[in-house]
Amino acid sequence: MATIVSTVAYLGLEARAVEVQVQLILGLPAFNVVGLGDKAVGESRERVRGAIAAMGLALPPKRIAVNLSPADLPKEGSHFDLPIALALLGAMGVVDVETLAEYVVVGELGLDARIAPSPGVLLAALHAGAEGKGLVCPAAQGPEAAWAGSVEVIAAPDLLALINHFKGHGLLAMPQPGEVEAAFTGPDLRQVKGQETAKRALEIAAAGGHNLLLCGPPGAGKSLMAACLPGILPPLDPAEALEVSMVQSVAGTLASGRLTRTRPFRAPHHSASMAALTGGGLKVKPGEVSLAHLGVLFLDELPEFQRAVLDSLRQPLETGTVSVARANAHVTFPARVQLIAAMNPCRCGHLGDPGLACARAPRCAADYQAKVSGPLLDRIDLAVDVAAVSAADLVLPPPAEGSAEVASRVAAARAVQRDRYAGMNVRTNAEADGDLLERVAILDEPARKILAQAAEAMRLSARGYHRVIRVSRTIADLAGGENIGRIHVAEALSYRRRPPTN
Repeated sequence: MATIVSTVAYLGLEARAVEVQVQLILGLPAFNVVGLGDKAVGESRERVRGAIAAMGLALPPKRIAVNLSPADLPKEGSHFDLPIALALLGAMGVVDVETLAEYVVVGELGLDARIAPSPGVLLAALHAGAEGKGLVCPAAQGPEAAWAGSVEVIAAPDLLALINHFKGHGLLAMPQPGEVEAAFTGPDLRQVKGQETAKRALEIAAAGGHNLLLCGPPGAGKSLMAACLPGILPPLDPAEALEVSMVQSVAGTLASGRLTRTRPFRAPHHSASMAALTGGGLKVKPGEVSLAHLGVLFLDELPEFQRAVLDSLRQPLETGTVSVARANAHVTFPARVQLIAAMNPCRCGHLGDPGLACARAPRCAADYQAKVSGPLLDRIDLAVDVAAVSAADLVLPPPAEGSAEVASRVAAARAVQRDRYAGMNVRTNAEADGDLLERVAILDEPARKILAQAAEAMRLSARGYHRVIRVSRTIADLAGGENIGRIHVAEALSYRRRPPTN
């Protein structure tokens, strides 16, 4: 009769139930693992053999058959080591089989029987709680698993300590949830000299979760303003923090089970590949757009990214998810991000400055900006031209208003949106669409008239038209307005990007 231990296989942010079935069969000694596992799963034979030998035990002189069921589900990763070892020890009579049936087990084994961390423990803990079982995991990831709530967590440093716990000798203490990191705010907006229009656009983007493009010469403060954004965004609420931590758990970046209330801020280099940005690889992992979920994805030097890489963001920006299709798996990761992009107006970066601009202006600007596709630009709600900072601006004292003052207004606008969209799968104005947008964005007659005229004159697409309404709704929220007025629409239209003139 086969010994069964429960574990999981990860498919995106979903933990699928897997049974590790071990049977000792009469015949020539052998150790086989079947069930559509990858190379790491196949190599678990040697790690399990070494770990059991390190405890002074010998494998039985029989044919050891290990089946990972369901057999047609792809299994990746080293976290199958511990469930295979426990199922084998159960078949050998070292561990009580009925006790093992009450737990979901994950963890990598070392040749000295230590239990090493493996990605995805938080997802496994949530799955175990949904199944009404406990969780066995590495000691280093006990604080991470404890965030799952009322799940019994056994966090063992090595295989011998785990066996002693099951036998009632040297019981392991229940781990406590990891610490919540202090909020990291980054630079303060007081460091930005001048640029009042850009700072206003940054405030609107933060208040409504809108995408923003900053275009200006080198040294104008584009990257500094983007780095100030985490300091004016509201902190993650507990549900959002857990959602972000689930992505980090799958990616293996959740250190010591520490959760953070600060929204993610990811700034990949422009040499990033499509797999690095959207996810993928041999073992499908979340990319930068998913690691920035519920936070900010900052793309500096936007036209320097490969065009295909940038266009791969079009679907995630629209749907809030990214789907990675492979021959043997179709994985979906969350990707509800706020895109902040920065770019120079042309290759030399000094378009409009007769002393510094190249002789090909303005043609060089059109060629350079054409590297970013129109459909991607259409998904950017606010576009601002950032002027060069003059010497007169630099000698001015710091502005009286900094990140704290702007953050208070952003928090008030976000509170209005939280009440407005309560009970819906929408958090900010940037996510509102369809009938919902029509219900919450009520334009008065002058506002409707100017929007219709602008849509005709600016040749707005249907997406651009609705994005203007969303930005107008956010501007009205910042002003405390119930309905959208003409002044709100006019300001929103001023941020729509226009193509460069040839």
